[in-house]
Amino acid sequence: MNILAVEPFYNGSHRAFLKGLQEHSRHNIIPIKLDYRRWKWRMHGDSVKLAEMSAEVNEEIDLLLVSSMANLPAFLALTNPRFAHTPKIMMMHENQLTQPMPEGEERDITYCYINYLSMLSADKLLFSTRFHLNDLLEALPAFLENFPDDKHYKTVDQIRQKSLVMYPGLDLKVFDEQPDIRHKNKRPVIVWNQRWQFDRNPAMFFKVLNRLNDIDLEFDLILAGDTKHRKPEEFERAWKRFGDQITHFGYVENVENYSRLLHAGDIVVSTATYEFFCVAIMEAIYCGCHPLVPNRLHYPELIPESLHNPLLHAPVLYDTEDDLFHNLKKLLTGETKPLPKSSLQNVNKHLDWSQMIDRYDSLFDELKETKSVASF
Repeated sequence: MNILAVEPFYNGSHRAFLKGLQEHSRHNIIPIKLDYRRWKWRMHGDSVKLAEMSAEVNEEIDLLLVSSMANLPAFLALTNPRFAHTPKIMMMHENQLTQPMPEGEERDITYCYINYLSMLSADKLLFSTRFHLNDLLEALPAFLENFPDDKHYKTVDQIRQKSLVMYPGLDLKVFDEQPDIRHKNKRPVIVWNQRWQFDRNPAMFFKVLNRLNDIDLEFDLILAGDTKHRKPEEFERAWKRFGDQITHFGYVENVENYSRLLHAGDIVVSTATYEFFCVAIMEAIYCGCHPLVPNRLHYPELIPESLHNPLLHAPVLYDTEDDLFHNLKKLLTGETKPLPKSSLQNVNKHLDWSQMIDRYDSLFDELKETKSVASF
Protein backbone atom coordinates (compact mmCIF):
# COMPACT_ATOMS: atom_id res chain seq x y z
CA MET A 1 0.00 0.00 0.00
CA ASN A 2 1.06 3.64 -0.43
CA ILE A 3 1.53 5.45 2.88
CA LEU A 4 1.99 9.21 2.90
CA ALA A 5 4.22 10.17 5.86
CA VAL A 6 3.77 13.82 6.87
CA GLU A 7 6.70 15.09 8.97
CA PRO A 8 7.18 18.85 9.52
CA PHE A 9 10.01 18.26 12.03
CA TYR A 10 12.49 15.97 10.29
CA ASN A 11 15.19 15.64 12.91
CA GLY A 12 16.39 13.40 15.74
CA SER A 13 13.98 10.64 16.72
CA HIS A 14 11.44 11.83 14.13
CA ARG A 15 13.96 11.36 11.33
CA ALA A 16 15.24 8.03 12.69
CA PHE A 17 11.71 6.63 12.91
CA LEU A 18 10.74 7.68 9.40
CA LYS A 19 14.01 6.41 7.88
CA GLY A 20 13.55 3.09 9.67
CA LEU A 21 10.04 2.70 8.28
CA GLN A 22 11.19 3.52 4.75
CA GLU A 23 14.02 1.01 4.90
CA HIS A 24 12.16 -1.89 6.50
CA SER A 25 8.44 -1.67 5.70
CA ARG A 26 6.97 -3.86 2.96
CA HIS A 27 4.75 -0.88 2.12
CA ASN A 28 5.69 2.13 0.02
CA ILE A 29 6.42 4.96 2.47
CA ILE A 30 6.21 8.32 0.67
CA PRO A 31 7.60 11.10 2.90
CA ILE A 32 6.86 14.79 2.72
CA LYS A 33 9.11 16.43 5.26
CA LEU A 34 10.53 19.75 6.43
CA ASP A 35 13.56 20.50 8.57
CA TYR A 36 13.56 20.92 12.34
CA ARG A 37 14.04 24.68 12.67
CA ARG A 38 11.38 27.01 14.12
CA TRP A 39 9.17 24.29 15.61
CA LYS A 40 6.41 26.70 16.59
CA TRP A 41 6.04 27.86 13.01
CA ARG A 42 6.08 24.22 11.91
CA MET A 43 2.96 23.59 14.02
CA HIS A 44 1.31 26.88 13.07
CA GLY A 45 1.77 27.45 9.38
CA ASP A 46 3.55 24.68 7.60
CA SER A 47 0.38 22.81 6.76
CA VAL A 48 0.26 25.17 3.77
CA LYS A 49 3.65 23.98 2.52
CA LEU A 50 2.92 20.35 3.34
CA ALA A 51 -0.39 20.52 1.46
CA GLU A 52 1.46 21.90 -1.56
CA MET A 53 4.01 19.08 -1.32
CA SER A 54 1.27 16.47 -1.07
CA ALA A 55 -0.27 17.77 -4.32
CA GLU A 56 2.93 16.70 -6.08
CA VAL A 57 2.42 13.09 -4.93
CA ASN A 58 0.67 11.32 -7.79
CA GLU A 59 0.21 7.93 -6.17
CA GLU A 60 -3.15 6.89 -4.76
CA ILE A 61 -2.68 7.14 -0.98
CA ASP A 62 -4.04 4.30 1.18
CA LEU A 63 -2.97 5.61 4.60
CA LEU A 64 -1.77 8.84 6.21
CA LEU A 65 0.99 8.61 8.83
CA VAL A 66 1.32 12.01 10.50
CA SER A 67 3.82 13.30 13.06
CA SER A 68 2.65 14.83 16.33
CA MET A 69 4.29 18.09 15.21
CA ALA A 70 1.77 18.40 12.38
CA ASN A 71 -1.44 20.43 12.41
CA LEU A 72 -3.60 17.60 11.08
CA PRO A 73 -6.96 19.45 10.85
CA ALA A 74 -5.35 22.27 8.86
CA PHE A 75 -3.59 19.80 6.56
CA LEU A 76 -6.84 17.92 5.93
CA ALA A 77 -8.73 21.14 5.25
CA LEU A 78 -6.12 22.35 2.76
CA THR A 79 -6.05 19.01 0.92
CA ASN A 80 -9.81 18.37 1.07
CA PRO A 81 -11.38 16.21 -0.26
CA ARG A 82 -8.37 14.05 -1.19
CA PHE A 83 -7.73 12.52 2.27
CA ALA A 84 -11.20 12.96 3.77
CA HIS A 85 -11.78 9.20 4.04
CA THR A 86 -8.18 8.03 4.13
CA PRO A 87 -7.30 6.31 7.44
CA LYS A 88 -5.04 8.53 9.55
CA ILE A 89 -2.42 7.50 12.11
CA MET A 90 -0.63 10.05 14.28
CA MET A 91 2.76 9.06 15.74
CA MET A 92 2.98 10.77 19.13
CA HIS A 93 6.70 11.42 19.36
CA GLU A 94 5.89 14.02 22.03
CA ASN A 95 3.01 16.23 23.13
CA GLN A 96 2.81 19.90 23.96
CA LEU A 97 0.64 19.46 27.07
CA THR A 98 3.38 17.91 29.21
CA GLN A 99 6.58 18.74 27.33
CA PRO A 100 8.82 20.50 29.89
CA MET A 101 9.36 24.24 29.56
CA PRO A 102 12.69 26.04 29.97
CA GLU A 103 13.05 28.11 33.11
CA GLY A 104 11.34 31.47 32.72
CA GLU A 105 9.01 30.35 29.90
CA GLU A 106 5.28 29.74 30.24
CA ARG A 107 3.42 27.07 28.30
CA ASP A 108 1.50 28.47 25.32
CA ILE A 109 -1.69 26.43 25.16
CA THR A 110 -2.05 27.34 21.48
CA TYR A 111 0.25 24.44 20.68
CA CYS A 112 -1.54 22.19 23.16
CA TYR A 113 -4.75 22.94 21.30
CA ILE A 114 -3.16 22.07 17.94
CA ASN A 115 -2.11 18.72 19.42
CA TYR A 116 -5.57 18.20 20.90
CA LEU A 117 -7.44 18.86 17.65
CA SER A 118 -4.97 16.74 15.71
CA MET A 119 -5.44 13.81 18.07
CA LEU A 120 -9.22 14.07 17.67
CA SER A 121 -8.81 14.15 13.88
CA ALA A 122 -6.72 10.97 13.73
CA ASP A 123 -8.12 7.44 13.64
CA LYS A 124 -5.28 5.91 15.65
CA LEU A 125 -2.67 7.41 17.99
CA LEU A 126 0.63 5.61 18.53
CA PHE A 127 2.51 6.38 21.74
CA SER A 128 6.18 5.48 22.19
CA THR A 129 5.67 4.25 25.79
CA ARG A 130 2.92 3.52 28.28
CA PHE A 131 4.37 6.32 30.41
CA HIS A 132 3.83 8.83 27.60
CA LEU A 133 0.23 7.75 27.04
CA ASN A 134 -0.67 7.86 30.75
CA ASP A 135 1.07 11.20 31.18
CA LEU A 136 -0.98 12.76 28.41
CA LEU A 137 -4.29 11.27 29.57
CA GLU A 138 -3.70 12.60 33.08
CA ALA A 139 -2.94 16.08 31.72
CA LEU A 140 -5.95 16.37 29.39
CA PRO A 141 -8.64 17.20 32.00
CA ALA A 142 -6.57 20.09 33.39
CA PHE A 143 -6.02 21.35 29.84
CA LEU A 144 -9.76 21.24 29.18
CA GLU A 145 -10.32 23.46 32.23
CA ASN A 146 -9.04 26.31 30.02
CA PHE A 147 -12.21 26.10 27.96
CA PRO A 148 -14.65 28.88 28.93
CA ASP A 149 -17.83 26.82 28.57
CA ASP A 150 -18.29 23.14 27.66
CA LYS A 151 -15.16 21.31 28.84
CA HIS A 152 -15.60 18.38 26.39
CA TYR A 153 -14.42 15.84 28.96
CA LYS A 154 -15.79 13.00 26.83
CA THR A 155 -12.95 13.60 24.39
CA VAL A 156 -10.48 12.20 26.95
CA ASP A 157 -12.14 8.80 26.58
CA GLN A 158 -12.25 9.18 22.81
CA ILE A 159 -8.50 9.79 22.74
CA ARG A 160 -7.89 6.91 25.15
CA GLN A 161 -9.88 4.48 23.00
CA LYS A 162 -7.96 5.27 19.82
CA SER A 163 -4.52 5.16 21.53
CA LEU A 164 -2.03 2.33 21.28
CA VAL A 165 1.46 1.89 22.73
CA MET A 166 3.94 1.02 19.97
CA TYR A 167 7.62 1.27 20.79
CA PRO A 168 9.60 2.89 17.98
CA GLY A 169 11.80 0.54 16.00
CA LEU A 170 15.54 0.99 16.56
CA ASP A 171 18.34 0.53 14.06
CA LEU A 172 20.47 -1.56 16.41
CA LYS A 173 22.08 -3.91 13.91
CA VAL A 174 24.29 -1.10 12.62
CA PHE A 175 26.16 -1.35 15.92
CA ASP A 176 27.02 -5.03 15.40
CA GLU A 177 29.84 -4.19 13.00
CA GLN A 178 31.93 -2.51 15.70
CA PRO A 179 33.83 -4.69 18.20
CA ASP A 180 34.02 -3.85 21.89
CA ILE A 181 37.13 -1.86 22.76
CA ARG A 182 36.31 -0.98 26.36
CA HIS A 183 38.82 -3.56 27.60
CA LYS A 184 41.52 -1.14 26.43
CA ASN A 185 40.33 1.59 28.80
CA LYS A 186 42.90 2.63 31.38
CA ARG A 187 40.11 4.17 33.47
CA PRO A 188 36.36 3.55 33.50
CA VAL A 189 34.59 5.61 30.83
CA ILE A 190 31.28 7.33 31.63
CA VAL A 191 29.09 8.22 28.63
CA TRP A 192 26.66 11.07 28.07
CA ASN A 193 25.08 10.67 24.61
CA GLN A 194 21.79 12.58 24.90
CA ARG A 195 20.72 16.05 23.79
CA TRP A 196 22.55 18.89 25.50
CA GLN A 197 19.39 20.51 26.84
CA PHE A 198 17.83 21.44 30.16
CA ASP A 199 15.29 18.60 30.25
CA ARG A 200 18.13 16.07 30.25
CA ASN A 201 19.32 17.71 33.49
CA PRO A 202 23.06 17.99 32.81
CA ALA A 203 23.38 20.06 36.01
CA MET A 204 22.72 16.95 38.13
CA PHE A 205 24.99 14.79 35.97
CA PHE A 206 27.98 17.09 36.38
CA LYS A 207 27.22 17.72 40.04
CA VAL A 208 27.59 13.98 40.67
CA LEU A 209 30.78 13.87 38.59
CA ASN A 210 32.20 16.76 40.61
CA ARG A 211 31.50 14.87 43.83
CA LEU A 212 33.27 11.80 42.47
CA ASN A 213 36.19 13.91 41.36
CA ASP A 214 36.40 15.58 44.76
CA ILE A 215 37.12 12.21 46.37
CA ASP A 216 39.80 11.48 43.74
CA LEU A 217 37.97 8.74 41.85
CA GLU A 218 39.39 8.25 38.38
CA PHE A 219 37.27 8.11 35.23
CA ASP A 220 37.18 9.37 31.66
CA LEU A 221 34.26 10.96 29.87
CA ILE A 222 32.59 10.71 26.48
CA LEU A 223 30.31 13.73 26.04
CA ALA A 224 28.38 13.11 22.82
CA GLY A 225 24.77 13.79 21.82
CA ASP A 226 22.87 16.44 19.89
CA THR A 227 24.50 19.85 20.42
CA LYS A 228 22.50 21.79 17.81
CA HIS A 229 20.43 23.57 20.45
CA ARG A 230 21.55 26.23 22.91
CA LYS A 231 24.14 24.52 25.06
CA PRO A 232 23.73 24.52 28.84
CA GLU A 233 26.67 26.22 30.51
CA GLU A 234 27.44 23.06 32.49
CA PHE A 235 29.18 21.55 29.46
CA GLU A 236 31.62 24.45 29.13
CA ARG A 237 32.38 24.28 32.84
CA ALA A 238 32.90 20.53 32.52
CA TRP A 239 35.40 21.10 29.72
CA LYS A 240 37.43 23.35 32.00
CA ARG A 241 37.35 20.95 34.93
CA PHE A 242 37.58 17.57 33.17
CA GLY A 243 39.36 18.53 29.95
CA ASP A 244 42.16 15.98 30.31
CA GLN A 245 39.59 13.25 31.10
CA ILE A 246 37.27 13.98 28.15
CA THR A 247 38.03 11.66 25.23
CA HIS A 248 35.22 13.06 23.08
CA PHE A 249 33.27 16.34 23.21
CA GLY A 250 30.39 17.15 20.86
CA TYR A 251 28.01 15.74 18.28
CA VAL A 252 28.98 12.73 16.16
CA GLU A 253 27.56 12.76 12.64
CA ASN A 254 29.13 9.51 11.44
CA VAL A 255 27.40 6.36 12.73
CA GLU A 256 30.64 4.35 12.61
CA ASN A 257 32.42 6.85 14.85
CA TYR A 258 29.41 7.02 17.15
CA SER A 259 29.32 3.24 17.41
CA ARG A 260 33.05 3.21 18.23
CA LEU A 261 32.44 5.62 21.10
CA LEU A 262 29.60 3.53 22.55
CA HIS A 263 31.69 0.37 22.34
CA ALA A 264 34.41 2.18 24.29
CA GLY A 265 32.10 3.29 27.11
CA ASP A 266 31.64 1.41 30.37
CA ILE A 267 28.69 3.26 31.92
CA VAL A 268 25.92 5.39 30.41
CA VAL A 269 24.01 7.79 32.66
CA SER A 270 20.65 9.49 32.31
CA THR A 271 19.62 12.27 34.68
CA ALA A 272 16.62 13.30 32.60
CA THR A 273 13.79 15.08 34.34
CA TYR A 274 11.47 14.34 31.44
CA GLU A 275 11.48 12.25 28.28
CA PHE A 276 9.15 9.82 26.55
CA PHE A 277 11.63 7.40 24.93
CA CYS A 278 15.38 7.90 24.83
CA VAL A 279 16.82 6.23 21.73
CA ALA A 280 20.36 7.27 22.70
CA ILE A 281 20.27 5.42 26.02
CA MET A 282 18.86 2.33 24.31
CA GLU A 283 21.69 2.43 21.77
CA ALA A 284 24.33 2.69 24.49
CA ILE A 285 22.79 -0.22 26.41
CA TYR A 286 22.82 -2.38 23.29
CA CYS A 287 26.51 -1.59 22.78
CA GLY A 288 27.32 -2.81 26.29
CA CYS A 289 27.33 0.31 28.45
CA HIS A 290 25.93 -0.41 31.91
CA PRO A 291 23.00 2.02 32.38
CA LEU A 292 22.28 4.11 35.45
CA VAL A 293 18.87 5.62 34.77
CA PRO A 294 16.05 7.16 36.87
CA ASN A 295 13.51 4.92 38.55
CA ARG A 296 10.72 6.87 36.86
CA LEU A 297 9.60 8.15 33.46
CA HIS A 298 9.68 5.30 30.92
CA TYR A 299 12.70 3.46 32.30
CA PRO A 300 10.96 1.04 34.71
CA GLU A 301 8.77 0.08 31.74
CA LEU A 302 11.63 -0.56 29.31
CA ILE A 303 14.16 -2.17 31.67
CA PRO A 304 13.21 -5.78 32.54
CA GLU A 305 12.25 -6.07 36.20
CA SER A 306 14.95 -8.68 36.80
CA LEU A 307 17.58 -6.04 35.99
CA HIS A 308 16.16 -3.21 38.08
CA ASN A 309 18.40 -4.24 40.96
CA PRO A 310 20.24 -7.46 40.00
CA LEU A 311 21.81 -9.55 42.76
CA LEU A 312 25.26 -10.08 41.25
CA HIS A 313 25.77 -6.80 39.42
CA ALA A 314 25.32 -3.07 39.88
CA PRO A 315 21.76 -1.72 39.94
CA VAL A 316 20.33 -0.07 36.85
CA LEU A 317 17.64 2.18 38.35
CA TYR A 318 18.28 4.87 40.95
CA ASP A 319 15.90 7.09 42.93
CA THR A 320 17.89 10.14 44.05
CA GLU A 321 21.04 12.07 43.26
CA ASP A 322 22.74 10.42 46.23
CA ASP A 323 21.74 6.99 44.90
CA LEU A 324 23.33 7.83 41.55
CA PHE A 325 26.50 9.04 43.28
CA HIS A 326 26.83 5.87 45.38
CA ASN A 327 26.03 3.55 42.46
CA LEU A 328 28.61 5.26 40.27
CA LYS A 329 31.16 5.22 43.07
CA LYS A 330 30.76 1.46 43.55
CA LEU A 331 31.14 0.84 39.83
CA LEU A 332 34.22 3.03 39.55
CA THR A 333 35.92 1.37 42.51
CA GLY A 334 35.01 -2.15 41.39
CA GLU A 335 32.84 -2.80 44.45
CA THR A 336 30.05 -3.75 42.04
CA LYS A 337 30.31 -5.11 38.52
CA PRO A 338 28.56 -3.90 35.38
CA LEU A 339 26.09 -6.18 33.68
CA PRO A 340 27.55 -8.29 30.86
CA LYS A 341 26.82 -7.19 27.32
CA SER A 342 24.68 -10.28 26.65
CA SER A 343 22.32 -9.30 29.48
CA LEU A 344 22.23 -5.68 28.35
CA GLN A 345 21.35 -6.59 24.76
CA ASN A 346 18.39 -8.60 26.04
CA VAL A 347 16.97 -5.29 27.31
CA ASN A 348 16.15 -4.01 23.85
CA LYS A 349 17.17 -6.32 21.00
CA HIS A 350 13.45 -7.00 20.45
CA LEU A 351 13.10 -3.32 19.51
CA ASP A 352 15.31 -3.64 16.44
CA TRP A 353 13.43 -2.84 13.24
CA SER A 354 13.88 -6.43 12.11
CA GLN A 355 11.65 -7.44 15.04
CA MET A 356 9.31 -4.44 15.14
CA ILE A 357 8.46 -3.88 11.49
CA ASP A 358 5.91 -6.71 11.28
CA ARG A 359 3.91 -5.08 14.09
CA TYR A 360 3.83 -1.76 12.25
CA ASP A 361 3.03 -3.29 8.86
CA SER A 362 0.27 -5.42 10.36
CA LEU A 363 -1.25 -2.34 11.98
CA PHE A 364 -1.11 -0.51 8.66
CA ASP A 365 -2.83 -3.45 6.95
CA GLU A 366 -5.54 -3.49 9.60
CA LEU A 367 -6.20 0.25 9.38
CA LYS A 368 -6.36 0.23 5.59
CA GLU A 369 -9.63 -1.67 5.89
CA THR A 370 -11.03 0.97 8.25
CA LYS A 371 -12.92 3.91 6.80
CA SER A 372 -11.81 7.13 8.43
CA VAL A 373 -14.49 8.77 10.57
CA ALA A 374 -14.56 11.88 12.74
CA SER A 375 -14.48 11.59 16.52
CA PHE A 376 -18.02 12.94 16.85
